[in-house]
Amino acid sequence: MGIIKAARELGKAIQADERYIEFNRCRKANDEDEKLQQQIHEFNLVRMQAAEEANKDDNRDEERFKQLNAKMRQIYADIMVNENMIAYNKAKGEMDALLQNMNGIIDLCIQG
Repeated sequence: MGIIKAARELGKAIQADERYIEFNRCRKANDEDEKLQQQIHEFNLVRMQAAEEANKDDNRDEERFKQLNAKMRQIYADIMVNENMIAYNKAKGEMDALLQNMNGIIDLCIQG
């Protein structure tokens, strides 16, 4: 079996794994959560505004910058307590651990 074929087989095995299935389910739930998507959109807008304010050299409005940062932190906190986001982060952590373990095995095999 060639390396590419083996990689494809590994990919199929990953897609059949419960961790991948749960990760995919959680990702879809996040995508379909309109309130969460609105919060993420708002967070990104406020983050861009804060970055623009931070990049002003001479006429930076410190008070506006502080307000934008506070608003950004509050929106982020609201996002992180969303039940879909909590489930997604848990599933993502499990997928990341699986992939990290797999990379470690491959790395050890390469090094002998």
